[in-house]
Amino acid sequence: MILINVRYQVRPEYQETFLEETAWFTEATRAEEGNIFFDWYRSPDNPGEFLLIEAFQDDAAEAHVNSAHFKRAQEELPKYLERTPDVINTLIPEKTEWDKLVEFEVK
Repeated sequence: MILINVRYQVRPEYQETFLEETAWFTEATRAEEGNIFFDWYRSPDNPGEFLLIEAFQDDAAEAHVNSAHFKRAQEELPKYLERTPDVINTLIPEKTEWDKLVEFEVK
């Protein structure tokens, strides 16, 4: 699994509409073969901070970054942002799904 966490700082004028404005990118990425998940979260402490948690099968990264919707996102997303996003990108070999957090097991 390729696990990617991206932290976006969104300009104040786009904070309330950012997820709607970028829904086309979310929908297209989720429809990609090899996408495991692609989920956005907004910080409760900083309304301008959005976190994107995404994962792909090990061999799906190239297709994602070469897709038409990714290229469109490269052109369009920067206009919404205050600065270049921060990213953590890691490969977890052989991983394809979520595990259970047994420390908080629901019985």
